[in-house]
Amino acid sequence: PFVFLGEVSAECVGGSVVTCEQVGSGDFYVIYCDSKENFFFHRRSDVLMMTPWFAPIVWEGTYNFEILNEQFRQRNVTVGLTVFAIKKYVVFLKTFLETAEMYFMVGHRVNYYIFTDRPEEVPQVALKEGRNVVVLQVPNSPRWQEISMRRMEVLSYFSQQRFINEVSYLVCVDVDMKFNDQVGVEILSDLFGTLHPGFYTAERQSFTYERRPASQAYVPSDEGDFYYMGSIFGGTVMEVYKLTKKCHEAIMVDKANGIEAIWQEESHLNKYFLYHKPSKILSPEYMWDDNLGRPEILKKRRFLAVRKNHAAIRNK
Repeated sequence: PFVFLGEVSAECVGGSVVTCEQVGSGDFYVIYCDSKENFFFHRRSDVLMMTPWFAPIVWEGTYNFEILNEQFRQRNVTVGLTVFAIKKYVVFLKTFLETAEMYFMVGHRVNYYIFTDRPEEVPQVALKEGRNVVVLQVPNSPRWQEISMRRMEVLSYFSQQRFINEVSYLVCVDVDMKFNDQVGVEILSDLFGTLHPGFYTAERQSFTYERRPASQAYVPSDEGDFYYMGSIFGGTVMEVYKLTKKCHEAIMVDKANGIEAIWQEESHLNKYFLYHKPSKILSPEYMWDDNLGRPEILKKRRFLAVRKNHAAIRNK
């Protein structure tokens, strides 16, 4: 067998790993592989795999899950999954939680943080060992746009007051979704965003950034790397705290000036990622809508939008 000793990023390694042993307390590992030829993965040529600032873009076939899983298992991490189920959106919780138990961070400890104004309607779902549902009551708002924007305020507060003491990473997602395939530790990084499924092949001029200079979310027409989806982002608790705090402060400045960004908190998220580059980016595999079809490059549809009647759900 081929043996490698060194600092390893599992996005750079593939093949058939026999065992993976940590050396000391750092990021050095002894990796036993069946052959040298199988050690380095086969790069995909049909997708962009790296950003200009050397952050990996996570697609199926571009990382070795065995090594990554072992790294995070040895670190004994707990992952927090946050979701807001306000008003009628509580109806999506059962499917969300049941599919998360099937596919999200399998084999790792998870806290499901459910923010809701209807705690009595949170469904009982069978959970595996080391996984917990934590219900956190929050008020609702008359407009769905206000609910959407208040997420940043709530997440920043709880990141500082609670999450920092309970979990290693936060994954912040929408509730009107379902897990459809494995979503594991390959997504975890100091700070990660997700490519919007409607814009991942588009040119910068097509991105729906906030273009009004009066808004704190303003992005000039000659700037911007990618367009990120607000439905799934995350990172370490401290990085998520910094992101959500900055976005909340920007939202409040806009509100004081009578401005609401075109896509609410998603616009502010895109502004933040422009000047605070994510250390990892998730491909549209991690946020897909089947109404967009199934392009050949999409080998997996891991996290899917649930079909719904927006008019029947919002503001109800």
